[in-house]
Amino acid sequence: MKDRLRAEIEARREDLIALTQDLIRIPTLNPPGRHYRDICDYLDRRLLHAGFETELIRATGAPGDSDKYPRWNIVARRAGKHPGDCVHFNSHTDVVEVGHGWTTDPFGGAVIDGRIYGRGACDMKGGLAASIIAAEAFIDLCPDFSGAIEISGTADEESGGFGGVAYLAERGYFDPARVQHVIIPEPLNKDRVCLGHRGVWWAEIETRGEIAHGSMPFLGDCAVRHMGAVLDEMERSLFPALARKRTEMPVVPEGARQSTLNINSIHGGEPEQEADYTGLPSPCVPDRCRMVVDRRFLIEENIDEVQAEITDLLDRIGARRANFDYGLRELHRVLPSMTDRDAPIVTSVARAVEEVMGRAPDFVVSPGTYDQKHIDRIGRLKNCIAYGPGILDLAHKPDEYVGIDDMVEAAQVMALSLHDLLGPKPA
Repeated sequence: MKDRLRAEIEARREDLIALTQDLIRIPTLNPPGRHYRDICDYLDRRLLHAGFETELIRATGAPGDSDKYPRWNIVARRAGKHPGDCVHFNSHTDVVEVGHGWTTDPFGGAVIDGRIYGRGACDMKGGLAASIIAAEAFIDLCPDFSGAIEISGTADEESGGFGGVAYLAERGYFDPARVQHVIIPEPLNKDRVCLGHRGVWWAEIETRGEIAHGSMPFLGDCAVRHMGAVLDEMERSLFPALARKRTEMPVVPEGARQSTLNINSIHGGEPEQEADYTGLPSPCVPDRCRMVVDRRFLIEENIDEVQAEITDLLDRIGARRANFDYGLRELHRVLPSMTDRDAPIVTSVARAVEEVMGRAPDFVVSPGTYDQKHIDRIGRLKNCIAYGPGILDLAHKPDEYVGIDDMVEAAQVMALSLHDLLGPKPA
């Protein structure tokens, strides 16, 4: 049966290509959240035809949801003929901005040299298509399967997932009594099983001064200079301290096995004018400067300690710098998540990878977060991994692509995992 499943998916190669192209051609840009309903309607038609029962769910009131840009999600379920576990494939349908530097149409889905190009091809419409092909092939060849198969297409993963998986998890869609195994087809490479991700803490630091005429800065207090002192202290003490923190988590790439801090943005003084403004700025001492920091932390670290690193740094500056006044506001937090290596979904997918590719997979942890955080923390479902086709380094880049062979092999792995978890058991 496993050989038949692999052959059946190979026979559906052209369908897999066409499905991926169709998904890429729906420009589900986030922000602001375009065409979410369109892609859900497309998936609804496809999965109804395959015998799934479907629900379209708007995340009313979630961050970003509005009548202009409603946050639509789809959850499809196909019940088997016998009692058993439920295996759920969750893919986000949103894609990031296009950016510059493309040599192909970012929403064209062009096939070139065995690759499908387009925004979202790798992250993660290729993975969504692979999971659908895997499920359809398994159902056709194993109609007497036990349990249930679910496929979801969810919104807003690229902006935190609050209008997608978090909303569904809060409403019980990932309750362990309903779903027992989750595969998220994120592009972590076809020969890797991703067990989880690092934690994240985003915060805004504001330094405060006093406005005055730019020709007489001594009558004011420059908030940008105060922020310069913050940057200097980060360079001297915080960045070296973070570089010394290492984790036992198998994070890839190697540089992410330490704690990291990214300065996401700095804005001080007058706001930037419109692009067609041709005048000069007015001469003012800036009285406010804001910096957003993106701190990624390890499973060995405590979130309170992560925050204290910043507050202690700011207090040290204040103790030696005249008129230093600051505000600190948390924007976002996610705790690290890592599924056990011996969890059922891990062992099943790992076994399937070895059967399809002839070698054991690498077990990795993602440097950034994805929707496993909500399935774990809100849904309380620990038996969850990321596994899908695509090269992680291509995500969000120009000329993003997914390899067709990679999608076929990943779909074969998914189908063999379904057979392992839901198929007939040896007597």
